[in-house]
Amino acid sequence: MTQPAALSSSTRLWEPGTATGVGSLPGTDPVEACRLVFGELPDLPHLPELPGRGAGAEMIGRAAGLLADMPVDLQPSGWRLVPRPGVDLRRTRDLMARDLDALGEVAAGYTGPFKVAVTGPWTLAAAVELTRGHKALKDPGASRDMAEALAEGIARHLARIARVLPGARLLVQLDEPNLPAVLAGRVRTPSGFGVLPAVAEDVAADRLRGLLAGAGVPAGVHCCAASPPVDLLRRAGAAFVSVDATALTHADDDAIGEAVEAGVALLLGVVPARDTGVRDTGVRDTELSDVRRSVEPVRSMWRRLGFSPEQLREVVAVTPTCGLAGATPAYARVALRRCREAGRALADDSA
Repeated sequence: MTQPAALSSSTRLWEPGTATGVGSLPGTDPVEACRLVFGELPDLPHLPELPGRGAGAEMIGRAAGLLADMPVDLQPSGWRLVPRPGVDLRRTRDLMARDLDALGEVAAGYTGPFKVAVTGPWTLAAAVELTRGHKALKDPGASRDMAEALAEGIARHLARIARVLPGARLLVQLDEPNLPAVLAGRVRTPSGFGVLPAVAEDVAADRLRGLLAGAGVPAGVHCCAASPPVDLLRRAGAAFVSVDATALTHADDDAIGEAVEAGVALLLGVVPARDTGVRDTGVRDTELSDVRRSVEPVRSMWRRLGFSPEQLREVVAVTPTCGLAGATPAYARVALRRCREAGRALADDSA
């Protein structure tokens, strides 16, 4: 592999040794969640998502609530586009307003990088239904319109956050956990008896390119599924790619290496997203007892790629393997702290 050029401090998305979260956390208190994030992830905090609050607080509802001029409502089968706004949409937007109020209360005066996660256009289209009951993904025109409405909604969302944190440098993360299923034709119809046709890679890349470029701030994509489409994300213009490093295999090396050579930064998940033995007392299990064990998947991959150790600290930031909504509060705190320790260990070892 060709060695990537060193980054100047003015072109870095984050500083060496940085850690951040994926997005979701356990609990229902947005003030407490913001305090946790800014306390444990001071170099790259993010806007917490608290799906434990119910409908409208989970990733699909939050993103659907941002759609410009495309109101949604919650049906027994999930979120659906409807002719006019209703109580479910009002609740979704009220929850987001509370999140931003909590952010202003906790982080007033913050001036560093700040990450905002929003469900991406393909995962959203694979989940939201049209008024007649089909998935939006089935209708190319509808999924395109939804992506355009999402882009406008993201712009408004970022403007609101910029008013709350005027000194922050915003980053956008499009969450696309279902993108591999969209590309492979594995998305189920609402009945569950069929699957929707696969979306061509060039179409998927073009749609993502429009949202990434239109964000107006550095924007990347998170995909915690196995075999993430890193090459597609690079071609779509992602400034960074966020993946589960513990699930990467040698088959992913070429795509990761080409992304790094192209200047794409990496958010690599190394800390388990679920409690594997940390009790409510905060006692750690053996998997979290040694930070070197946590970062070994990253070091191993970097050695295989043949890049210099010095470049590792410039390119990579550390995250949990996925969102922490399914973890206990005690484990979530330990996991974020371990991410911070792991990020610093990578920076120290590669300095």
